[in-house]
This record gives sequence, C-alpha cells and structure tokens, in this order.
Amino acid sequence: MIDKSHIGAVVSSHTELVEAGRLRFFAKATGQKEACYSDVSAARDAGYPDLPIPPTFLFCLDMEAGSSAIVLKRLNIDIGRILHGEQSFTYHRMAYAGERLNFETKIVDIYDKKGGALEFVVRETCVTNADGELVAELRNSLVVRN
Repeated sequence: MIDKSHIGAVVSSHTELVEAGRLRFFAKATGQKEACYSDVSAARDAGYPDLPIPPTFLFCLDMEAGSSAIVLKRLNIDIGRILHGEQSFTYHRMAYAGERLNFETKIVDIYDKKGGALEFVVRETCVTNADGELVAELRNSLVVRN
C-alpha cells in the first residue's frame, strides 16, 4: 500500500520559459488550425500580445520537467504498474510565448479501491506567472495496479 503520509507533500517545483518555436511545434503536432498559435501577426490581430499557449501545453511542460517520474520515485511505484487515470485543467488567464511560468506539484490524495487492488495518487499542479498570478491548475490521477 502507498504510504498516505505523502498527502500534502510538494513533489516538484520548477520554472519553464515558454519558447515560441516549441509552441508552434506543439500546435502543429496537436492539429491546432487557428493561425494565432503559429503566427505572431495573426496572434496580434486576434488581440494577443504574442503566441498564446494551446490547450494542454502546460501539462507537457510539467511532464518534460520530470514531475511524474519524481512522484513515482518518491512513492516507490514501478512504472509498469501504472495507468493514466484522469486529467483536468482549470485555466485562470492566458499565457504567452516569452513568459516564465512556475510549476508547483503536490500530492493531494491517495486512496484505494477494490480492496487495495487499485491505488490512486492524485496530483495538483499550480501554474503561476512571474508576477505570481495564477495561470492554471492541473489535476491528474495515476492508477497503480497491485
């Protein structure tokens, strides 16, 4: 059983620079059709100061920093036993190319179902900009098969 004393622990904290080239690549890879995701002029014509961050890009920045691997190591979970449970995003403001974003991930719950055959680890990541303004909250669950 996963030790529930980890609930409330901050497991990852990092800062990421949102680079325009990565945004363009992500927009193309995820099939974003709106020109504002790849063309600065189109973004400005749409009222944005720069390229806006496409949906789910924040999750990718957090994953690239190793947030999930840190959780697995801390809780001593074999990657071969996990499944992706669920994922949600709450956006509070737009973020753009050139911004530095801060990510802080906490374990907010650990529980089991089916008599312990399945354990769930719920993480929340708070994303803020350089001024400390809340940009988004990311929530996801890992399912551990025992």
